[in-house]
Parts: sequence; C-alpha cells; structure tokens
Amino acid sequence: MTKAPLPLSIQTFSEMRTGGYCYVDKTAAAHALVQKGKAYFLSRPRRFGKSLFVDTLKELFEGNEALFRGLHIHPHWDWSQRHPVIVLDFAAGVVQNRAELDQRILDVLRTNRQRLGLDDDAVARDIPGLFGALIRQIHAHSGQRVVVLIDEYDKPILDNIEHIERAVEIREGLKNLYSVLKAEDAHLRFVFMTGVSKFSKVSLFSGLNQLNDITLDVQFATLCGYTQQDLETTFAAHLTGVDWDALRHWYNGYGFLGEPVYNPYDILLFIEKGYQYRNYWFETGSPSFLIKLFQQRRYFLPNMEQIEVGEEILDSFDIERINPVTLLFQSGYLTIAASNDCWGELSFKLRVPNYEVRTALNNQFINAYAGISNTRLSYKRALIESLTQGDLPGLIATIQRLFASIPWRNFTHNALPEAEGYYASVLYAFFASLDAEIIPEDICNHGQVDLTIKFAGFVYVMEIKLIHTDQPPADNPALAQIQARDYSAKYRHTPNQGLFEVGLVFSSTARNLIQADWRRLVVSSTSA
Repeated sequence: MTKAPLPLSIQTFSEMRTGGYCYVDKTAAAHALVQKGKAYFLSRPRRFGKSLFVDTLKELFEGNEALFRGLHIHPHWDWSQRHPVIVLDFAAGVVQNRAELDQRILDVLRTNRQRLGLDDDAVARDIPGLFGALIRQIHAHSGQRVVVLIDEYDKPILDNIEHIERAVEIREGLKNLYSVLKAEDAHLRFVFMTGVSKFSKVSLFSGLNQLNDITLDVQFATLCGYTQQDLETTFAAHLTGVDWDALRHWYNGYGFLGEPVYNPYDILLFIEKGYQYRNYWFETGSPSFLIKLFQQRRYFLPNMEQIEVGEEILDSFDIERINPVTLLFQSGYLTIAASNDCWGELSFKLRVPNYEVRTALNNQFINAYAGISNTRLSYKRALIESLTQGDLPGLIATIQRLFASIPWRNFTHNALPEAEGYYASVLYAFFASLDAEIIPEDICNHGQVDLTIKFAGFVYVMEIKLIHTDQPPADNPALAQIQARDYSAKYRHTPNQGLFEVGLVFSSTARNLIQADWRRLVVSSTSA
C-alpha cells in the first residue's frame, strides 16, 4: 500500500493538496457552515487543526478550484464566485502590552491591504477606522462582499493571562478591533473566528450577537481532529498492524457532543516516531498557570473524577473571574463525557480525555503539590509494585517516604498541611498518574469513603483523617469509620484479586502519615 507523506507542521491547504499529503476531507463541514449561516465562532484546544481549516476557507472563498478537485465540496460550490478574504492571524510572536498589540494589528491590516491590492489608507488612523475602511474599500473595489477569517483570536490575551492588568488591557485592544465586524455587517459575506478559549460576549464580543458558536454543535463535533474512521482510511497505510485498543486508550477521547476524536498532532508524531507512545500533544503546552490556580483555590483533586457543570461554566470566562475547570476544558485537559438536559437546563459531565493527558496532567499536579519531580518516578514505581501485589506494608511505607520527601518550602506562606484535602489530593495525583481507576467519595448506603482505588484487579477502600498532633490515637479513627459504616460491602460480591480496607491518619504538625492500619476482607465465593 502506497504511503502518502504525513502532513507534519503543514497548516496551509494549498501545500497540503499540491504536496499529496494525507488529508482528511473537512470540506463537507465548510459547505454546511456557508449554507447555514454567515458568522461563526469555534473554540478548540491547541494543535487540533484550526489553522488548517481557516486556510481551507480562505482558498475556498478565493475560488481556487484546482485544490478542491476530488473533495466533497467540489461539485457543490459555485466556482465562478470569488470573494476577497481578510485574514487576521495572531499566532506568531508574543505581545506584552497594548502598544505592541496595536502595532501588531496595524501590521496585519497593512499586510491585508497590500495582498488585496489596495493603497495605504491616508484618512483613517485609528484601528477601528482602518479596519472598517479596509472592509468597505475592498467591497467596493471587488464588487463582492468580504470574508473575514480570524485565527488565534485570543492568543494575545492567553499569552498574558498570568498578569491580569496586562491581559485586561490587551483584551480591550482586541475588543476595539472585533467591534468593527458588527458595524460593517452589510459589507460582509462570511465571518469565521477561532481560538482556544471563549471569552464572554460582554468582555470581548460586545455587540457581536451575530456570531453562531459551534464549539458544542453536534454537526461540527468532528470539524477539528481525526475520527477512528479517518485513521482506518486516510492513514491506513501508515497504521498497518497498530494496536487499535492501545492507540484509542492513549490518544482518543476528545468529545464535543459528537463522535470522539484524536488530536492530529499526537497521531502524526506517533506514526513518525515509529509507534512510540509518548506525551506528544501535552508537551507542546505548559499548564503552569492552571496548576497555580488549582493550588491557590486549594482545589480537591479527587473531584477531577466526577466533575459536572452547567453550560455557563463551559460557555465562557472573564479574566477577572477565571474558573480553573473552564480553562481546563477549553485547553483540552478535560472533555465532555456526557450531557443531560433537565428542565431546560443543560449540564455536562467532564472527564480527562485519555491516558496521555491523565498521566501527564497528574504528573504536573505531583510536581506542584509535592515538589518532588526528580524522585516522582521512583515513588510511582514503588506504588505500582505494592498495588499490583496487594502489598499493604509496602504501600504504607511508600506513602510515608513520599510525604517525608516533600520539601518544607512547599508549605511556606500557605496552609496546605492544615487541609485534609491536601493529603488526599497528593495521593490522588499519584494514583491517577498510574491510570488507576479512582472513585472519590465512594458512596454506599451508610455514607461515603474518601477514595476507592481499583488497580490490577485489587480494590483498596481508603479513608483519610487529619489530626493536629503528632501523637497517633489509640485506635485508628479512619479504619474504624470504614468498618462501622461498612464502606467496602459493595465490593464483597464483585470479582477482584483482593479487597482491602485502609485507614490513613495524617498529622498537620508532622506533615506526614503517622498511623496506618488495614485489613484484607474475604470475598464471597459467588464473585469468583
């Protein structure tokens, strides 16, 4: 089977088509967008193919027919119509203040004027005036209404998200630019805006009520990314003999209310590197700001397993009131597992999309919450050995060594050791980074236990207590609670290699595990 070249780092449609690269046809979605409406907004995580789709729209409206032969849209498009296209792309470089942003915008507008054959405008000098004049003049010059495509519309803000005042200043500069679209609506044929995040209409899109947000539109769920069918057809020659279950486990699972998709960057690098499973997509970004937010809010990490939010949480955020869950979702570290419409209100259950993100993200949490990145692998190895063998003495000893190794500076100027949730969060991050199945606040008919860990066929029912002395109590209160409320009852009749009740008592003064007791339960023969 002949192998077409892989489109690594190819973001221009013409190069993709003329170079004979593997190409997943997205023109059916482009045709549907043009048929259905006029102005759209799409949010997707980085490296999902947004820029390529924007460039596809550019070539389509400019009428470059030869590039589309053999694709879905070719027989459905009027190739006699050609529209002028303005492209505003903020992907390159980093701006650090309003002045730099304004200069970048002026450069982008000047580049578009030159590309479209217009002389420099000597009348309008402010940005809205220049942008509006460009739209009106090119409409008059060409006799066709204008197409405006905006790629990475939010990058200048996100590049400065850790500096609120600077980010607000840059947001206002972009708002100054984007507000022109409403005023010039009569001169516009089509508008498409895309980026990673979605800011509220009030904060950035004031007046842009005509934008149709297709971020969570079932029809366009696979507009960016590769489906399973795409891999089995377009990339079939490159994936001969691949372990499909392993590939899905590692890289599939991004859901936008439709069929789940793979991140293209993962797949292309996986093939290029000879089927090596690595954190390709995750390593292209830094979630450091997100991790800091979680620490500042003292977020209980086990809650990552059961996030359910209303649509307003996913819909948008403002710089002054950033919800870390919103940013996790929009950045691609969380995705939609299911949706529910109850009494006219839509809610979403979220999950980490796949093994790559689950392990890599929790490694980041370990580094931030525990500060032991250099020794993280040794602790993970020891945890795996204990969990896969039902070795409770080994597990407890590893947990004690782990917390003993956390640098004291991690607790400077904060109250982390005073919170029971901190100790549970560190344990959660380690267990989740091993891809263990974790059930936080596992409910039974007598209450809920802190953590249930399922790993290698074993079940560990864990209760965590925090006391404010370094003297362990006579009786382990955590294990006593498990037994008194019979938290493990639900697992006694399910198949497993071993069922354990584990009581962990931490001390805020010792900042470590000071008491740990456990018992192994006899599983009913009916579960065998």
